[in-house]
Amino acid sequence: MRLNIRFVALCVALLINQGARADELPQRWVSAGGALSEWVSALGGESKLVGVDTTSQHPESLRALPSIGYQRQLSAEGVLSLRPQILVGTEEMGPPPVLAQIRNAGVQVELFSATPDLPTLQGNLRHLGQLLGSEAQAAQLFHGYQQQLDQQTARVREVQLKQKAPGVLLLVGSSGGKLMVAGKDTAADWLLQQAGGRNLATHGGYKSFSVESLAGLNPEVLVFADRALSGEEARAALFKENPILSSTRAARDGRVMELDPTLLVGGLGPRLPQSVEKLTAGFYPAVSARAP
Repeated sequence: MRLNIRFVALCVALLINQGARADELPQRWVSAGGALSEWVSALGGESKLVGVDTTSQHPESLRALPSIGYQRQLSAEGVLSLRPQILVGTEEMGPPPVLAQIRNAGVQVELFSATPDLPTLQGNLRHLGQLLGSEAQAAQLFHGYQQQLDQQTARVREVQLKQKAPGVLLLVGSSGGKLMVAGKDTAADWLLQQAGGRNLATHGGYKSFSVESLAGLNPEVLVFADRALSGEEARAALFKENPILSSTRAARDGRVMELDPTLLVGGLGPRLPQSVEKLTAGFYPAVSARAP
């Protein structure tokens, strides 16, 4: 009987401790960086968000939240007006003096890495899980994510036994103009590689190129991400503003693919495995068409 009483007392103490810990966790969140905001939502923290930046567009419900502006150009007044307890973002968030102001106002500021690789994502999810009190769910989400990518890697290897990797360029712009080319060490480059593409850009980061240089690379596939337009409107603007791209193999063969630009912000996000799968189908259309 005494043992049962001790067991019940232990269970009650654990429940009390868990409740106290939950009360200590921040309840008013502001998030900057599309992928990071998506993970907050996926971990059950969307109800705690009181504001997001302009790159946080998914899930669609986030668009109804107050905006703190672009993640690299935050204002202390805009963030503090939402009375947050915590601001989360990647190292892309800033500027640094504004972050210092926000910290000095008593807001917890947590920076995450936007490095596009799985070990970084695992660490980010573990940290987010701790801040939200959802460690087990974070571990489960990462495990499922890794499984999807492992399956995708195996699929690409099998496809490349029958067809060589196409040369690809990924272009980021607004209304078809001011194109930036995604180079190495970017989420875009990671995405292209995971999908089985060969990135023709050899520079690091995002860099502007003359359209003549782009045409000279003569990609087999063009992937474009327009920050202002989408669909046929974005495609039309791309070639209207950069007509020389029409001479590339990609344009002649109709292998021009659109990508949601918010996928490239804030590190590896939860929607990337599905996007990788779609890109692979576009990179290897003949093989994909024969697949069951």
